[in-house]
Amino acid sequence: MSRLRRYFSEGKPYFITNVAFKRRPILRDNVDLFWQAADSVSRRLSFELIAWVVMPDHFHLIVDATECSLSDFMKRIKLSFSRYFMIRRGATKGRLWQYRYWDHIIRNEKDLNNHLNYIHYNPVKHGLVTRPFDYPHSSIHKFAEYYQTDWGAKEEVEFNGDFGE
Repeated sequence: MSRLRRYFSEGKPYFITNVAFKRRPILRDNVDLFWQAADSVSRRLSFELIAWVVMPDHFHLIVDATECSLSDFMKRIKLSFSRYFMIRRGATKGRLWQYRYWDHIIRNEKDLNNHLNYIHYNPVKHGLVTRPFDYPHSSIHKFAEYYQTDWGAKEEVEFNGDFGE
């Protein structure tokens, strides 16, 4: 396997997509473990979690990893979740995540807004809910003042670009 070199700019937010191995829905009943892992990592690394959506088989984040590399952040999140998951399942081995993750540096306010919308519309896109505000594992409620309550429910939201899915 080749070694992927990632560009990292401290103090810049990144959009991240991470997918479960073979798209298994490991997060569906284990969202609490995702947050437990994030909390554990936050005690070791400095980062700001700006936006998120935790789906059954993947997650999207916008994160500002202020004092650590993005690779280190992702490695720790994935390992921490995996450890908690294995303990819960009584397992000792098994692959949970795809090897790589998708990242995109947020370039400007328009780019940030596009990725925020993508994150918040993702549960509708995947058919889990009909309104983004009905999905509990999303930061849309944190951004409620910026969205109309029926945003994403009346008509499909279109996106241009690659989001790592």
